[in-house]
Amino acid sequence: MGNSSDSIFVTRPNLPPLEKLYPYLEKIWETKILTNNGPFHNIFEQKLAKFLGVNHINLFCNGTLALVIGLQALRITGNVITTPFSFPATTHALKWNNISPVFCDIEEESLNIDPNKIETLITSETSAVMPVHVYGHPCDTERIQEIADKYGLKVIYDAAHVFGVKMKGRNLLLEGDISILSFHGTKLFTTFEGGALISKNEAFKKRIDFLKNFGFLDEITITSPGINGKMNELQSAVGILSLEIVDEEIANRKKISETYFELLKKIKGVKLFNHFKGYDYNYAYLPILINKGQSAEARDQVYNILKKQNIFARRYFYPLISNMLPYQGLRSASRENLPVANRVADRILCLPLYGSLSVKNVHRICELIKSILQ
Repeated sequence: MGNSSDSIFVTRPNLPPLEKLYPYLEKIWETKILTNNGPFHNIFEQKLAKFLGVNHINLFCNGTLALVIGLQALRITGNVITTPFSFPATTHALKWNNISPVFCDIEEESLNIDPNKIETLITSETSAVMPVHVYGHPCDTERIQEIADKYGLKVIYDAAHVFGVKMKGRNLLLEGDISILSFHGTKLFTTFEGGALISKNEAFKKRIDFLKNFGFLDEITITSPGINGKMNELQSAVGILSLEIVDEEIANRKKISETYFELLKKIKGVKLFNHFKGYDYNYAYLPILINKGQSAEARDQVYNILKKQNIFARRYFYPLISNMLPYQGLRSASRENLPVANRVADRILCLPLYGSLSVKNVHRICELIKSILQ
């Protein structure tokens, strides 16, 4: 069923025209340079830094390794306060560094980590806070930084969802100590797989470059036990071309989202997240809450009926990371500690959204949701 040509998936990758990729492939085949900071890697790194308005950026083969290595480079140890409402890679990166996650509840409106609940979780073992800009909605970075400065903590932002989000007055990717981007195939901007780490100075960027290339300083000198996190030339070529089409994709998604908002606001039992004051949203996701009943039953009913119609929404993020087997034993993972996050996880549903989604299909999806709930 999932392979049907008339299926509507939660997202579709926004890929550049194939004919534009051919000259890049020919050049790769001609030079035989496939990886190790090849010419396309370096061009993409420069173009991406300019597009994002940052000076220091490191490309990676995926966003998870960028986060794992970023934590290493900052020498984070002990405990890190983070959100349970994210993709598990966020917390897995902590575990791979032998760091214990401490889960903090989230805000009702933004679905981001709740700054008002961070301080009560800080102990002598706490070394950092790791928030997530969920669905591309910016965290309360000012409040989080105030707390971090007060207690001498690092701040690591999982910024996988905020590609193209423009703040009024500041660059969101320069908040905290580092920010991590993901270019996975499900993301607004993709290089098939891929990711990046944004930092604030050249010395830190160079340290990351060593760590993502096995720790090599030069041909014979290893500075530290690094790992292989490099982005290859094919990914970089796709990235160069994808930068040319991402603004158009955001504009198309905005139009589609506005149709969704207009139709969904009329349906009782549906909560929207379309308040974008203070920033220009990237329309990477279309999350809604199904607020009918006291459990996940109504949300799952909508999800399953849509699926039977070959419409593949996503319960994103469900289950909570704190309810996954590797983390269930943690004291901070208890439902009592995370009432808002658990309630949201039982009701969240991300609807299909991509630039080529037709208005006709948006109407169809909304009519189905209306008929199920009403």
